[in-house]
Amino acid sequence: MQEVNSFDKNELNTSGFNWKFFCVGLGIGILGAAVILLFASTLRHWIYALLPESVREHSGTIVDADSLNRDVTNLEQGVAKLKSKLEPMTPGEPYVIVNTSENKIYLMSGKKTLREGVCSTGSYILLKDSENKREWIFHTPRGMYRVINKLKKPVWRKPDWAFVEEGLPIPPQNSPERYEKGVLGEYGLAFGNGYLIHGTLYKRMLGMPVTHGCIRVGDEDLSSIYENLQAGSKIFIY
Repeated sequence: MQEVNSFDKNELNTSGFNWKFFCVGLGIGILGAAVILLFASTLRHWIYALLPESVREHSGTIVDADSLNRDVTNLEQGVAKLKSKLEPMTPGEPYVIVNTSENKIYLMSGKKTLREGVCSTGSYILLKDSENKREWIFHTPRGMYRVINKLKKPVWRKPDWAFVEEGLPIPPQNSPERYEKGVLGEYGLAFGNGYLIHGTLYKRMLGMPVTHGCIRVGDEDLSSIYENLQAGSKIFIY
């Protein structure tokens, strides 16, 4: 009768855990880990070089804290230098800043804000005149401009696009049909190429980009801007 706990010695050598292979494998693993640690930096660059360009462009760069602090310091110094250059360029007399993306207007004097309000700027709508093969994009120009002329109770001389927009025949240049009173408010400040800062009949639309390029403002803001700005005053539009 065979004992329950007995076993064949050969069976252990053939089907059991092989310590010899385990030791060899462990040694190879340790050696491989050491090689990876030793050449980690080089391997990282090799792997990065093998990545597709689209992946490399979006890969982050690891920097140490000291390097990051140096970069921040350099940026702060650059901003300080830029501010020192811009300060002498800030007008001492009243001027206007127009933010077309937010449709806001600021009456400034030096660094002080005298008045802030909402305005309406260009709609960027494209209008085509298929008959005469012309087109217009209604945008507000950006840049630095100066007040060319100050007007009281300005009269609008309607350009060709106003008739095209309404589907009406275009009248001669000096036709009375081109002149319209009361639509530009009490005041107008011309700053070139037919553009004005002026009032509006559509006050509920202030704050929205709905104009044909001019800058529309409310009555009180317009009155304050008209009183403070003179011919030659600067208008900054961005």
